[in-house]
Amino acid sequence: MTFACVLKVCGTLRALQHGEKVHDQLVEAGFLEDNIVLCNILLDMYVKCGAIVKAHRTLQELPSRDVVSWNTLIAGYTRLGHDERALSCFDMMQHEGIFPTAMTFASVLKACGSMKAISRGEQIHHEIARHRLLDKDIVLGNALVDMYVKCGALLKAQEVLKNLPSRDVITWSTLISGYAQVGQADQALACFREMQLEGLSPNAVTYACVLKACGAIGDIEQGEKIHEDVMQQGLLKYSEVLGTALVDMYAKCGLLSKAKYVHDKLPSRSVGSWTALIAVYAQLAQGEQAVCCFEQMQHEGLQPNSLTFASALKACGTIGAIDKGEQIHDEISRQGLLGSDVALGNALVDMYIKCGALLKAQKVFEMLSARNVATWNTLIAGFAQVGQSDYVLNCLQLMQHEGIHPNASTLSCMLNACRFRGLVDDAYIYFMNMSTNYGVGPHLEHYISMVNSFGNAGHLDKAFNIIQGMPCSDYPEVWLAFLGACQKWKDISFGRWAFEQLIQLNKNDATAYIIMINIYSATGMQDEAIMIENMMNENNAY
Repeated sequence: MTFACVLKVCGTLRALQHGEKVHDQLVEAGFLEDNIVLCNILLDMYVKCGAIVKAHRTLQELPSRDVVSWNTLIAGYTRLGHDERALSCFDMMQHEGIFPTAMTFASVLKACGSMKAISRGEQIHHEIARHRLLDKDIVLGNALVDMYVKCGALLKAQEVLKNLPSRDVITWSTLISGYAQVGQADQALACFREMQLEGLSPNAVTYACVLKACGAIGDIEQGEKIHEDVMQQGLLKYSEVLGTALVDMYAKCGLLSKAKYVHDKLPSRSVGSWTALIAVYAQLAQGEQAVCCFEQMQHEGLQPNSLTFASALKACGTIGAIDKGEQIHDEISRQGLLGSDVALGNALVDMYIKCGALLKAQKVFEMLSARNVATWNTLIAGFAQVGQSDYVLNCLQLMQHEGIHPNASTLSCMLNACRFRGLVDDAYIYFMNMSTNYGVGPHLEHYISMVNSFGNAGHLDKAFNIIQGMPCSDYPEVWLAFLGACQKWKDISFGRWAFEQLIQLNKNDATAYIIMINIYSATGMQDEAIMIENMMNENNAY
């Protein structure tokens, strides 16, 4: 009994060395030979100390082991993120003829969810159903719903939930969270209402997920109602995540002043709540406010995380605050955050680009240990905007050499770079070979770029052919680009055609009328210009 207590304390305190000494004493005394309970406590100590390899070796050396032994090891592997090893142990356990318990199944379902191994998860589901384990274990039901949610099979998760003999707030919260995370806010709110109809009271996690859904679709009425419930239950005292969700919901609904007010009144402000506020200010181009919040957060002694830094860098780029951006860059470098965070590296490159420091952006880009297509696109777009077309075109080859495939945004930058240099034929070759060479079909932005390229070069017939080749040409942006080219070259015939298409799409937009008036005026056709002006007034275009 004394050894068992000491091992439990060692596990709780993560006192591995002391636990190993106790292990040696147990072996010397022969106490592990016929005491399976003590063996399992020993395994649990190693798992709690994070010594999972030693735990596995110990299990293999035990004279006997039972389902508790295996459960301890499988749960340990799952908790540490070694999901494949957890499933491997599950297979070995069954091979030994030991039947899994609900706890075993719950652990391996968690591993399947983390790996998105839905086929294996379904096999385990069938085994659970065959032995009717869901009839009496709500925790196992929750694990099953969670596995399907993590694998992205939300309809299957909802089907499982509906068929469970009993479900609790955790079951519903898992499903609501899944829908909220993939942007299916309406479904998340529908599940929330259904849960309440069952008489279940939401917890802080449920409320946080529903607030995320409210923010996504701008449902301020539901969001405010949840805020009232949260305040009545006093949940903000115990959940920083819930406070962050409230701030984020108000900000996403466009109520920035309310978001700031709620944030300032939180019992304890966290990195998460500050980051939510900074991110929205940055997103809405209120850079000064974002930077101010960032500084205030640091003044309160809170350490920014990668998301905070990325949002602050975005704000610096918006207002051209390169000095502040460089300070943040230094801080990020001191903490060694760039080595593992691609998104943060992208934000840093983007900040320097937005501040006009292209050479600095290029230097940072070259020093990044990890970069993706978004990193390349940020750099390419920056150089394309200042007409550095040669560099842009070279980047396409370099990124492919690095094994990164261009996407729609990359190719849009390429087409624009060709246009800036007047390389219309090259742009057309890129455009025509997009699907074949890069696996990217033309998007609206690519059609507009080609219309602009041909239009600027005076090839209105070719620009018109590009529009005619679109699967659907009911986009005002394309016709406006074409009409603008017609104005440049004073082409009445094509101009009138483009104008008529635009009027059919939206007769209340004054832009098309004004351009057509300019075309007629430039060619001396004043009567026609007056006619278009009258038409604009009749249609109340603005």
